[in-house]
Amino acid sequence: MGLMDFIKGEFIDVIEWTDDSRDTLSYRFPDQDKAIKNGAQLIVRESQVAQFMYLGQFGDCFTPGKHTLTTDNIPILTKIKSWKYGFDSPFKADVFYVTTRLFTGNKWGTANPVMMRDNDFGIVRVRAFGTFDFKITNPPLFIKEVAGSDQHFRLDEFADAMRSRMVSVFSEALASAKIPVLDVAMRYSELGDALLPIINPVVSAKYGLEIGSFIIENVSVPPEVEAAIDKRSSMAAVGNLNDYVKFQMAQGMGSGNGGAGGTAAELAVGFGMAQQMMKEGLMNPNAPSAPPVVGGTAPAAAPTVDMLTPADVAKSLGVPESDVMAIIEAGELKAKKIGSSYRITRAAFDAYIAQ
Repeated sequence: MGLMDFIKGEFIDVIEWTDDSRDTLSYRFPDQDKAIKNGAQLIVRESQVAQFMYLGQFGDCFTPGKHTLTTDNIPILTKIKSWKYGFDSPFKADVFYVTTRLFTGNKWGTANPVMMRDNDFGIVRVRAFGTFDFKITNPPLFIKEVAGSDQHFRLDEFADAMRSRMVSVFSEALASAKIPVLDVAMRYSELGDALLPIINPVVSAKYGLEIGSFIIENVSVPPEVEAAIDKRSSMAAVGNLNDYVKFQMAQGMGSGNGGAGGTAAELAVGFGMAQQMMKEGLMNPNAPSAPPVVGGTAPAAAPTVDMLTPADVAKSLGVPESDVMAIIEAGELKAKKIGSSYRITRAAFDAYIAQ
């Protein structure tokens, strides 16, 4: 090998990266301590950018295409190197290839519960996990904050580096959005889209990334909060309990069969008939009078129950006792609290049925 061949072998003529792997985010071109000569060819393929770095300073960034390295198209590097009249001698610089396509289906999740403040439940612990899609939009910032000087930075390394950061961003976005925990736990399919405008500016400014989609697959809250959510969901499904009970009664009367609705309807009709009979007895002068008292002692009347418990009312109406308690607490059914339990007068029950 002649001297010219040896010298030529010490310089880099062509810079390109042909690896078509699907999991590479950045790749540092192996210069093997060789210098880049004036007029060298730089080849950048689709979904790539080539970022130059010289002595820790970021230089020019090249988009897809074939580029000839001269002072005309490397102005930043020319300024850094103080080439006033162009360069004739070879120079050394690091060249990073960065993949700019969209990377999909990346998992994220909270290793520990995230604390959030809620107006209804106070401080609540929330766990969540899901997936996100991203692409690199600011190669210098991404190399500086995420990839570093790694020779071959892959997706699995990115997952390890970004998982905790994504959870931190999610927590901050959740706090900024001030979304009620009920919506977090019941409508998380919509939550990702709502948080995306809050998350994107943060990851863009910190890491040079853009999140294409942020999907929340599951959100879990403590059991006591789940119970409260279930109770509120049941209330929303039933709607107005007063109307719900009357609807059951109407269904029983229409079908003519037994069951919870039929029992409630029959009870209501029975009360109505009894009240009507009492009115007729008082207003009809020809109605038979009560039997005479013999020996000054009136016959013992059948005992009547003037006070009902919520359980009695629930059994009569054919509804859960919890529904009756909800009606009482809402003020729709008048009741007196005796000790730790409630009592409902017959008059209050008749008034409720008559509504």
